Amino acid sequence: QVQLVESGGGSVQAGGSLRLSCAAYTYSSHYMAMAWFRQPPGKGREGVAAIDNRGNTNYADSVKGRFTISKDNAKNTLYLQMNTLKPEDTAMYYCAATDFVTTSLSSYDFGYWGQGSQVTVSS
Repeated sequence: QVQLVESGGGSVQAGGSLRLSCAAYTYSSHYMAMAWFRQPPGKGREGVAAIDNRGNTNYADSVKGRFTISKDNAKNTLYLQMNTLKPEDTAMYYCAATDFVTTSLSSYDFGYWGQGSQVTVSS
């Protein structure tokens, strides 16, 4: 079983930056892919960025050029560097993992989920 714990969320003004972290606690060796999803208030969950065990990445169009996903395998930790934040980035951000190699941004492809970390961007 995989336990995912997010941290690093908070409140920031538009144009600012935040870095989310996701520590993965698992008895097995590394999972094959991880991703960040977000759920804005009153809306559905959407994929933000994904990375597989080979370092291949995939980003939602809305965050390309502003967000960067990365992973430290030695620390079993996933990161999301968010720059030039906009009010529309306000959401609960979730870390997810899967045992399969993928860079999908569909929540259906990920079976392990963290509890979420709130990001609020004010104008």
